Amino acid sequence: MNATNPLAHLILAACVCLHTARAETVNFDNLPVGDIGLGWISTQTGTGNPKWTVEADDTAPSKPNVLKQSGTATFPVCLKTGTSLKDGFVEVKFKAVAGKEDQAGGVIWRAKDADNYYVARANALEDNVTIYHTLKGRRVAFKNVSHPVKPGVWHSLRVEFVENHFTVIFDGQKVIEATDDTFRDAGWVGLWTKADSVTLFDDFVVGSK
Repeated sequence: MNATNPLAHLILAACVCLHTARAETVNFDNLPVGDIGLGWISTQTGTGNPKWTVEADDTAPSKPNVLKQSGTATFPVCLKTGTSLKDGFVEVKFKAVAGKEDQAGGVIWRAKDADNYYVARANALEDNVTIYHTLKGRRVAFKNVSHPVKPGVWHSLRVEFVENHFTVIFDGQKVIEATDDTFRDAGWVGLWTKADSVTLFDDFVVGSK
């Protein structure tokens, strides 16, 4: 391609825009109710028995189905297989339904496995949003902000990540900017809860930069 040709410049610009805008949305509506579906791994950090299932829900932002976590584990984790993302974003809508110990929902990125990943989560019992790295099963927070997180209400949680810089956006508002160098390589993305949180998820979006 001749870089001095104006048409070549337009074609190149279009290709760049397509690449940066590439995204995939999973709304769980085409998956069978009661099953997690192909392409997802139900697991946990630590011990316990997580239970990730596709369920029908009349309140779903995109009806009819949601992904529900109703088991109990140290940190229930659901990883999306076939993803390998270094720089980009993950976003989800979630609703904290119940939980005596915790009512949390989060997104995972650059995961190597269930013990090594980044996670940003919002907690309805604590009214805060936190970003962590989990290394060899040990979770370490590197930025936390107080912010209202209502139980029984759908919220949006998005993380944008480029190199070692992370931006967390909650309900359309930027709440955290942070840096960390624990994981620099591409990895899986996924979803996360804590302890006995019963949490619904919908409209999971992942995109590359």
